[in-house]
Amino acid sequence: MKKIPILTLTLFINHLYSSTPSYKDERNFWHYPKFEESANINNPRIYESSKENRLKFWSDCAQKIEWFQTWDDIAVWDCPYAKWFVNGKLNIAYNCLDKHLKKDGDKVAFYWCCENGQEKQVTYKSLHNEVCRLANGLKSLGVRKGDIVAIYMPMTSEGIASMLACARIGAVHSVIFGGTGAGSFKEKVNDACAKVIITADVTYRKGKVIPLIDTVNKIIDSCPSVSNVVVLKREDNILNLQENSKFVSYKDLINQSSPQCDPEVMDSEDRLFVLYTSGTTGKPKGVIHTTGGYLVGVHNTFNWVFDYKDNDIFWCTADIGWITGHSYVVYGPMSNGASQIIYEGSFDYPNKGIAWEIVEKYKATIFYTAPTLVRTFMKWGNEWIDNHDISSLRLLGSIGEPLNPEAWDWYHKVVGQKECPIVDTWFQTETGAFVISPIPGLSALKPGSILAPLPGYDVGIYNDSGEEVSHGFLTIKSPFPSMMRGVLNNPQRYYDTYWAKWNGRSYYAGDFAFRDKDGCLWCQGRADEVLKISGHRIGTAETENTIVSFPGVAEAAVIGVPDSITGQRMIAFVVMKDRYVAQGNLEKNIQQHVSHHVGKYGSPSQIIFVSELPKTRSGKILRRLIANIISGLPIGDTTTLVNPHVMEELTSVCKNIH
Repeated sequence: MKKIPILTLTLFINHLYSSTPSYKDERNFWHYPKFEESANINNPRIYESSKENRLKFWSDCAQKIEWFQTWDDIAVWDCPYAKWFVNGKLNIAYNCLDKHLKKDGDKVAFYWCCENGQEKQVTYKSLHNEVCRLANGLKSLGVRKGDIVAIYMPMTSEGIASMLACARIGAVHSVIFGGTGAGSFKEKVNDACAKVIITADVTYRKGKVIPLIDTVNKIIDSCPSVSNVVVLKREDNILNLQENSKFVSYKDLINQSSPQCDPEVMDSEDRLFVLYTSGTTGKPKGVIHTTGGYLVGVHNTFNWVFDYKDNDIFWCTADIGWITGHSYVVYGPMSNGASQIIYEGSFDYPNKGIAWEIVEKYKATIFYTAPTLVRTFMKWGNEWIDNHDISSLRLLGSIGEPLNPEAWDWYHKVVGQKECPIVDTWFQTETGAFVISPIPGLSALKPGSILAPLPGYDVGIYNDSGEEVSHGFLTIKSPFPSMMRGVLNNPQRYYDTYWAKWNGRSYYAGDFAFRDKDGCLWCQGRADEVLKISGHRIGTAETENTIVSFPGVAEAAVIGVPDSITGQRMIAFVVMKDRYVAQGNLEKNIQQHVSHHVGKYGSPSQIIFVSELPKTRSGKILRRLIANIISGLPIGDTTTLVNPHVMEELTSVCKNIH
């Protein structure tokens, strides 16, 4: 193998070094020459052109989608509000469905499978038919352009059809994650003044039939704006639709409706959806996204980051209840005409190899998931992967919490066989589309780093005073098409949360980040999870990553607790890999390991070993729940957890904190 020369900080290469699938240089960068040769984006000039004229760059990107009428102005910025592609007209459902019928309506849009063994294929033509019928059905229920429809559905093609049906007629959808409890569900429906709810009677998880309709029944009488509930019936014995006059059968509604439904002509700045996300107070915020700029963002970034080809089979494991599901299951992939896998169920049922069974069966080529799921796969052991042929994979991705270097290395070696680039991505509900990510045809990859901003994005790191630093708060310095357009019913909260920190001149992302000596960006997690210990500012993500690098550790969550001497101290909750056998004093050994790599101030004062950490179904660890147990505060709603049973164990072990 050739000796690799030192690369410049641009991290770009000319693809001339080797014919091997991938190679690693002395600075721990991975390169993929064969991948780069055929990549959609392999000319580094895209970065420079986006900086030379950012508006023209985004205007050129907008030409890649279909418009009914072009725009008058590319962008208008009146801080903190932006308008993009002003007076441009389009319909996002048209871009996701109709335009593909001209080319190949029989192409599979979704391979849907469920843990109970059910499966089906949904083509673009059949999905178009269902979306048009459902759109007409919603119209018959009085839904009009601008009305909000709440969607509370499992991970099914009908859930996606519901989103597209709303978009087709100009209704605003508000997808509420199917595991949300009654109290939070009611709060979101009422805040949105939703006119209709679309739901299912049940979903399936860990071998159980879970009645979603029970949650709807609990809140429906307390939601005065809701005129009808459209119910997808999947089980005969769960619900009698005649028991409530507001209930309407999903299947009857589409069967009785016409398959012809012209798409509503939408202004670029017309609302597309409201998606609720929790703030630091725990009170949900209704993040508003509009049509044109959002589609330009997700359409182009999907193509760049995933290097999508017409014969790819894409699998993003996110639920449609989260922004990742909106942007990189529905609108980004479908506007590109992608064939996808969607799965309803748990990844440890009927066995811990179900993910790889699905990859093998449907020949998935791109696999995009959360770091916590990657670490869970690590914990379960390689044998679950070794039993399946997953050689169809050519690209891997990660979204959610930072993907620590050890998990990156395992993902790369065991799942990707050192041949699949990993795109470690950063974006938020508020940004709509990817902001920071490698482009696999251009970027040398560094384990654990999100690398650099994508073309068209102006990203910086500020201190409290708004000065550029190498280690501080992540910020976006210029507006971009897919940015949020506000908080529903609360414009002051929008400004206070995202713009007030630096007096409106830059977007506050709420994450802590740093640039290393090679110029690579690293996200260290939420800024409110940065602790101050004896005057030292320490990101919990840095300590967690170091703990996970200790042999045998699968996952870690670090919590700060008050200390009368140091101000705060760290408690680490640690999950060990299956079948790991400890040598010596495990707690002391991990503490010494952290002290060696981070310093004594970054080492936890106590380590508590648990079987699981509390996680949402999107894969995020809910550290706040652990902190509330420790502090004696109300735990709050735990219905969004994939493993609510873990709270009993955590409550018990927290009594041992000293």
